[in-house]
Amino acid sequence: MRKGFVFGKFMPFHKGHEAMIRFALSYCDELSVLICCSNRETLPAPVRQVWLEHTFREEPRIRVMVYRYDESLLPNTSASSAEVSAMWAAQFKLIFPDHTLVVTSEPYGELVANFLGITHIPFDVEKGRYPVSATKIRADLPATWQYLPDTVKQSLVTKVVILGTESTGKTTLTSRLAAHFNCSAVMEAGRDIIADSRNFGPDDLQLIAKEHADRIDEAATGDSPLIVIDTNIHITLSYGEFAFNHELPVERNIFESNRADLYLYLSSDVPYVQDGTRLSESDRNLLDICHRRVLDKYAITCEEISGDWDERFSQAVILIEQLMQRKVDSWYQFTERVETV
Repeated sequence: MRKGFVFGKFMPFHKGHEAMIRFALSYCDELSVLICCSNRETLPAPVRQVWLEHTFREEPRIRVMVYRYDESLLPNTSASSAEVSAMWAAQFKLIFPDHTLVVTSEPYGELVANFLGITHIPFDVEKGRYPVSATKIRADLPATWQYLPDTVKQSLVTKVVILGTESTGKTTLTSRLAAHFNCSAVMEAGRDIIADSRNFGPDDLQLIAKEHADRIDEAATGDSPLIVIDTNIHITLSYGEFAFNHELPVERNIFESNRADLYLYLSSDVPYVQDGTRLSESDRNLLDICHRRVLDKYAITCEEISGDWDERFSQAVILIEQLMQRKVDSWYQFTERVETV
């Protein structure tokens, strides 16, 4: 039985990594994938492990492992150095004493294999098939988003939710923001399931909760690392309490799908428009109170958006840009600590 191994940091795991692992598996009977995690890294090892295990969940010949190390004892570098390769080879020898093959996409792979006395098979070292690296992804996530597997996209996607009572411009603002940021938009499912917000039942709310979560999950693996979402599960719960004095039972995975990075709540300080399907203005205002109460109950912190339509758009753009900058800054701080792919 031929055993091989692949190693890396997978920060983040991308399709080039995935292709290399599948390539390596074609040369052995069992493949170990070692996630090397430094004590100075901010991306949790369990997150990286889930990415890999989920991607290869249907391949029993692959074993995903985590190796935690101290950077004061082992170097964190991808330089093709004989000294560094010898140090890592010594660790690999302890971890994989019976493995006879290593596959890498880096020049240092041959050095590591020589120190181990095993075979090295290179994969796409010139990055011709997959012109991407974790370093490039960390530097420009939007430009490299296409190279991420779905499970990684779901972890890294940024979700912005637009909330508010009826006739406050949620749908219009969602569409306008999606166009401005050239990103994905998830429109509320309620409009497609309930024709008139004055006539619906608890079962309709259950359908809305599931359908809306499904739409968010689909968008999370789409073409953009940013999603703007019209309404979320807490508003559906609020309708249940408002209309039926009933707390809607919701599965945990629906809450997880609806979890967002930023919640924007639109105040009702705009002219009320009755389109023939909405609550009366007085009920609309009572619903606003109910929405806020439910959001408080679930500890959802919102940024309040007010003013006319252009003012709401401008406020939302600023808040989203600030959010995205914070994410870039966190990636930059993370990148400063990471020299390897």
